[in-house]
Order: sequence, then structure tokens, then C-alpha cells
Amino acid sequence: MSAFIVIGAQWGDEGKGKLVDAMANQCHAVVRFQGGANAGHTLIVDGKKTVLHLIPSGVLHAHVTCLISNGVTLDPFEMVSEIQGLKQNGYLKNDSQLMISDGALLVLPYHRELDKAREAQTTGTKIGTTGRGIGPSYEDRASRKALLFRDLFSPNLKDKLSQALKEKNILLAHYGQETMGLEEIYDQLLDVAQKLKAHRCENMSSLINGWIRSGKKVLFEGAQGVLLDNLHGTFPFVTSSSTGAAAACLGSGVSPRMIDGVYGITKAYCTRVGQGPFPTELHDDIGEELQKRGHEFGATTGRRRRCGWLDLVALRYAIDVGGIDQLILTKLDVLSHFDEIQVCTHYEVNGQRLQDFSLISEQVFNVKPIYKTFKGWQEDITGCLSFSELPKAAQTYIRYIEDQVGCRATVISVGPDREQTIYQGEIFHKLVIQSANILGEIAVN
Repeated sequence: MSAFIVIGAQWGDEGKGKLVDAMANQCHAVVRFQGGANAGHTLIVDGKKTVLHLIPSGVLHAHVTCLISNGVTLDPFEMVSEIQGLKQNGYLKNDSQLMISDGALLVLPYHRELDKAREAQTTGTKIGTTGRGIGPSYEDRASRKALLFRDLFSPNLKDKLSQALKEKNILLAHYGQETMGLEEIYDQLLDVAQKLKAHRCENMSSLINGWIRSGKKVLFEGAQGVLLDNLHGTFPFVTSSSTGAAAACLGSGVSPRMIDGVYGITKAYCTRVGQGPFPTELHDDIGEELQKRGHEFGATTGRRRRCGWLDLVALRYAIDVGGIDQLILTKLDVLSHFDEIQVCTHYEVNGQRLQDFSLISEQVFNVKPIYKTFKGWQEDITGCLSFSELPKAAQTYIRYIEDQVGCRATVISVGPDREQTIYQGEIFHKLVIQSANILGEIAVN
């Protein structure tokens, strides 16, 4: 395998950061292909926590080149801060390890202010935006008014910024916000451009395609999850970009024919941060226990995540829409010590049984989840190194999920650290097992 994609199969926050970090060790490059600083990927290595918002999760491996492609909307100020934080912690010693495409979209100060102003003005149910300016930035791309990363280095930067501010200040005034001055933003961008110049890449798609053709392993890292996809998610409670596997090709300029596999990450239960439908959400002590045991707070917003049992209806839909070949199951350890574990097998709406998530878009707030109950396991699994070492009840739970969704769980995470991972299948032997000195001793089934 030379090129593969890792995406979220729920509403985001599935634990992509940890798995990309582990899998990246045997890759030449990791490519971030969509989203912006509204994503938060948390990595825990040797007990030390690192949270990334824009930089691909492979950055903790010095030999891995990290790329931010055209599909990403980049906050240059956030990027500078993230780079500084990594360097202070001993990472990113070589600037060439991080490359930013000239065609990447920019999030600018007026995008952030517009994002927050609109959310504040919304009456009734709010979308739950992070206020990072992602939506307004993508709007500028669609209307062909956006500033791109290459514009930071253009002699026409000030003119382009002036044109953009004319419209944005009208909108800010409409929302009762203070307008923004050209000179201040321009000076800030000149400063940030100098700090990011070393990471500029003018031919990223050609670079990626060349690496894949030469047999170098390239991992494409998604942000958020399929159920937040702008086209196929629970609209309007979605993100502003497409989050499925197809977006990796579009965002990076790589043909789908170049991709060898798509891995979808799902928790062993469900969470969602912000607003929007969540059929299996629990408003009881069990939901509180899942939140507590799973430390379920948004890495970007700090907001408490809503928690519930695993939803197989939604997961099957995500597998279809996202183009997922195999599953990566995370946070199985959070379910330890529950007497019973439930999983949603189908919904009921007005007495009608439904198993197709796409058919209930207008009714998703009112569906009744129907559950199958499994016996829990009363033991710590964080030290398990193989599938056979897991309690029989956990094995039964996993096999049922695989049978119901038609995908094998080739990776199972049993703890937050990178070595607390069970890998199954030959492909992961090729990718990660050879790195016992970094990943720790792990077993393959």
C-alpha cells in the first residue's frame, strides 16, 4: 500500500490524531486535506499531551513530511502559534518537515469576527460553530473572493485585502460589530508571512503524486467526521467542508485511482459536540459516566461532548458515504466496567422500522433508537496487546459490530497512549510493527 486515507466515521472527535500519529511512523508524508483550526487532534506520547489544530498528526515523527493542501482553510496566526508550540517542545526542528500549499485558503481576522457575530445573532437553535472563521472563509472560496496562502507573498496583498475588507466591514456593521482597519491587518500579515515563508510549497499536488508513483507511503488525514460532511451530513448542523474520502483527492489534487485504502475511525460508543441531531444520546447517569470515563471535552472548544451508545445505522451510512474499507475502533477501554453495553441496531419512526440513515434526515430529531444489549466486561483492557487477550465479552461486541456494518476492525485502541493499540491484518504489519522502538511491543493477529 502506498496511499491511504484516514477519516472520522462519526461526528468527529473519534481519536484520529492518535492513530494517524501511530500509523505515520512508517510513512513518508501525512497530508491534511480539508477543514481548518476548528479541528483538534489530541496526541498522547509517553504521557505527554499535544493538541494540534492545523498541522498533520505525523509531525511528532521527525522523518515524516507534513503537508497542508489546497482543501484546507488556514489561519496563519494559529499556524504560527502551533509551530512555535511544537518547537518549544522539541519537535519540528527542520522547517522543511512542514509544507503549506500556495493554494491553501486563508482564514483572516474578519472571518473570525463574522463567524462569531452570526452565531450570536442566530435565534432559536444555533449551529454550534467554533467561531474560528471556517465557514466565512470557505464562502469566500466559493464566491472567488478568497485570499490564498500565496497572496501573503504577493506585492498585491494590500490591494486584495482592501477589496475584501470593503464587503466584510459592511457585514460586520450589519451585525452591530466594529469595522476593521486595513493597515492593522496588513501589517499583521506581513509579519506572519515572514514567519511562514520557509514552509511555502508551490507544487504540492505534483509532489504528492510523484511520491505515490515512486512507492513512498502517503497518509491522508481527515478532520471532523463523515456525519458532519457539508453535502451528506446532518445539515445544517455540519462543518463547512466535505469530510469523506473523496475530499482527500479533491483537496490534495490526487486521483482516486492512486488511493489503496480508506480507514474510518469510530469510537466504541458515540459522541457529538455542539448542536444537531444525535439519536442515541443519553441524558442519564450512563451518559454522564461515558463522558467522565472518556474525558469527553472538545479539543478545540473545550465544550462537553454529548455521549451515547454506538449507532450502527449512522455508522453504516458513514461507511457508504465515506468510502470506508476498514474500521479503526477507538476508546474500547472506556466501556470497561459497565455491566451492560447497548448498541443501536435500527430506528423506529411512527411505528415504522428504519435502517437507512439517509431516509430520516427530516425526522432524525424524533427517531426512537432500538437497542441490542451486550454483557459488559469487568476488567482493565489497557494492557491488552492482541485481540485474543481481550475479554470474551469485548470480543463478542467487536465481532457483532463488524458483522453488522460489513467492515473489519483492523485497529483497536484500548487506551490513550500510542502503544495502547491492537493491530490486526498484514497491512498494519507493514506500516507499523517494524517500529517497536517507538510504538512499543504490539501484536498482530
